[in-house]
Amino acid sequence: MSQWSQVQQLEIKFLEQVDQFYDDNFPMEIRHLLAPWIESQDWEAAANNEAMAMILLQNLIIQVDEQLDRVSQEKNLLLIHNLKRVRKLLQGKYHGNPMHIAVIISNCLREERRILAAASMPVQGPLEKSLQNSVVSERQRNVEHKVSAIKTSAQMTDQDVKYLEDLQEEFDFRYKTIQSLEQNDKNSALIKQEMLALQAMLNTLDYKRKEVLSKIGRVIHEIDVLMSNMLTEELLDWKRRQQIACIGGPLHGGLDQLQNCFTLLAESLFQVRRQLEKLDELLSRLTYDGDPIPVQRPQLLEKVNFLLYNLFRNSFVVERQPCMPTHPQRPMVLKTLIQFTVKLRLLIKLPELNYQIRVKATIDNNRRFVLCGTHVKAMNMDESANGSLSVEFRHLQPKEMKTSAGSKGNEGPHMVTEELHSISFETQVCLYGLTINLETSSLPVVMISNVSQLPNAWASIIWYNLSTNDPQNLSFFNNPPTATLSQLLEVLSWQFSSYVGRGLNSEQLNMLAEKLTGQQVSYNDYQLSWAKFCKEHLPGKSFTFWVWLEAILDLIKKHILPLWIDGYIMGFVSKEKERILLKDKIPGTFLLRFSESNLGGITFTWVDQRENGDVTFHSVEPYNKGRLSALPFADILRDYKVIMADNVPENPLKYLYPDIPKDKAFGKHYSCQPNEVSKPSDGGEKGYVPSVFIPVSKILSDSTEPHSPSDLLPMSPSVYAVLREHLSPTAIESAVS
Repeated sequence: MSQWSQVQQLEIKFLEQVDQFYDDNFPMEIRHLLAPWIESQDWEAAANNEAMAMILLQNLIIQVDEQLDRVSQEKNLLLIHNLKRVRKLLQGKYHGNPMHIAVIISNCLREERRILAAASMPVQGPLEKSLQNSVVSERQRNVEHKVSAIKTSAQMTDQDVKYLEDLQEEFDFRYKTIQSLEQNDKNSALIKQEMLALQAMLNTLDYKRKEVLSKIGRVIHEIDVLMSNMLTEELLDWKRRQQIACIGGPLHGGLDQLQNCFTLLAESLFQVRRQLEKLDELLSRLTYDGDPIPVQRPQLLEKVNFLLYNLFRNSFVVERQPCMPTHPQRPMVLKTLIQFTVKLRLLIKLPELNYQIRVKATIDNNRRFVLCGTHVKAMNMDESANGSLSVEFRHLQPKEMKTSAGSKGNEGPHMVTEELHSISFETQVCLYGLTINLETSSLPVVMISNVSQLPNAWASIIWYNLSTNDPQNLSFFNNPPTATLSQLLEVLSWQFSSYVGRGLNSEQLNMLAEKLTGQQVSYNDYQLSWAKFCKEHLPGKSFTFWVWLEAILDLIKKHILPLWIDGYIMGFVSKEKERILLKDKIPGTFLLRFSESNLGGITFTWVDQRENGDVTFHSVEPYNKGRLSALPFADILRDYKVIMADNVPENPLKYLYPDIPKDKAFGKHYSCQPNEVSKPSDGGEKGYVPSVFIPVSKILSDSTEPHSPSDLLPMSPSVYAVLREHLSPTAIESAVS
């Protein structure tokens, strides 16, 4: 079943989550119509390879054209209209930046996998639950409503200022008219009456000036309250969601909504500033005793400028954290002399700022590392598909400086992978007479000098972003805090859903919890130390828990990914538990689990029954990546043979736990269907007999465990057939031994 088919079968609450990340950047109708083709492409690789991304974009447009031809014949007017719109979008928006559509589609597929994994969990994890808090959603709506109301108030105040200006012009005209009269004329009754009218008009002017200043003051106060409370909380929540997304959690949306709020507030503040400038102009033409403008205007202007400074400073954010294109799912781990990308955005989107803001990137000031490559670029609205004011650095490289002794700094794996650094960015905004210096920084990054250090470096990134929402605690690992086991297990499940397409269920997480703690514990209140997670060796082993888990992730990704995604690998189950599961099953029932003693190994255990009725269990020596590189795991399960004493070789694997016929579970993953056994005379290419690898184990009659299985033996089907025809089972056993 395709991933999209699984998505369509989700409950409505999960479908609503899917609906949130499909928009005009990548319409859902294209995802639906082209589901098999989209899922068969490597969008993740294309997101970091411009040539590959361009080819995929062109092929995507071809696929849309084919669908357009099909629906044109069916005369489906609505679908024809939508597909033409999508085609125009793909050609216009992404032609100059094809990697952007690859990033979008890769993120959508990843988020679908995460939601599918979440849907298979009995309960929502504590971290994800906190990110989807209904109170947060309500606050988002309140912020948008208040920003809209503030914008309306500022516009209405514009009308009041215009009325005040018109009133003052009329007063000025009538006053000057009287002033131009002869002295004799000024004593007339009519003029005296006009003077009284002017006095009344001046009173009205005074009242309107006070009213306008009061309205401006209220707008400023509303902006101040909104910025100090709800908007600040929204921004902090977005930054926390970004942290969680970086370690495999739900994709963080909401930046476009924040940009809209920031931009509207900036426009409102600049509008108020112009209103205050207009009042200053009116003041220069007319003032009087008790005039409120010279008293209140300076204070209001100072407050407006203060709010603008703060608004701009908060609006300068790292939209996409530093990441090496070669490891897109391991952000914030940077290797020396390897390029990384990072993207920044100014949430105040004003046309006047396009190409006017130059951003400079630097690394933290310990002088151990420097940044090479283009580290100064201008923000613009042209590179982003959504037209945001942003800048993306694509060619930065960290370089380690030599020490005074001429050698490089300590590159030991523990020191490097627990030492945090920060990529800093600075710029200056000059607008309408204001000059504002802006600074922001990435989340802490870990520098490595060798790719072998990446697993431990990634563990540091996980622990930091799980344990704190402080964006700049570079001394965090001087005394790393504990983490709640329930939250850590949730993040570990995200590693599987984001990296290998399927998260962990509660039974698998239970096994990991026992592995971490050595006992059955309550998830909610157990605190786990950093040392237990990543530094201390597992009991009786020469490796840590994290190294063991990372090796399993690597094994799945490179060798058994389709089987894992299908859910046929139980994986995380102890030897004791597997025997409990298998003991009452039909002989030949087996399950697949990851080795607890070998790094990056997978084994299978099957149940058998002796003649006296006793149940026995057999576990094959774990297969590692070296052996799986020679033969696909599905083919191993299909062709695996066991030679029992005085018996012919046979495949003992019949049913995948609990009762799924083996070929039904794995048949679609076989590299080819087993051929009829050929005879030596049949010949193969250039007269050679075709050969295949057949995995064989030998089990002694008095043993409940298989003897150490041989390596994958090169035995052709024809040779195997001849052996069976001419040799006894005992002779075959001796030959294999």
